[in-house]
Amino acid sequence: MKRLAVLTIILLLIAGGAYAKDYEVKKKAGDYDVTVKIDKNPPVVGNNNIGIEIKDVSVKYVTDAKVMVEYSMPAMPGMPAMNYKTDTELKGYEYRGKMSLSMSGSWNIAVKITRGGKTATVKFNVDAH
Repeated sequence: MKRLAVLTIILLLIAGGAYAKDYEVKKKAGDYDVTVKIDKNPPVVGNNNIGIEIKDVSVKYVTDAKVMVEYSMPAMPGMPAMNYKTDTELKGYEYRGKMSLSMSGSWNIAVKITRGGKTATVKFNVDAH
């Protein structure tokens, strides 16, 4: 009976991990409501897909912006700062891109939205494992 209980718990933990929710951040950037999703939670060393949805003040999806993702890790003893950029591509209502995090630790992420000659930025941090 104990084996069955342990096996059931292990299966539930595995199944729960298989359906883990994306890493998600919701923030305001100027007049925009921005939702950023990373397909791994927590983000991992290596490739992470990022999706960005932007809504304007009338709660309509913004599909005519240029969206760039900048991600960086500050300098540490014996290691220079790391700075990367990736463009995104609009698919439906979501801007999609790929971040390749080169090492574990704390990363600063800035999503830059340029539309009508103005740029709005969403900033947040993630810890890559």
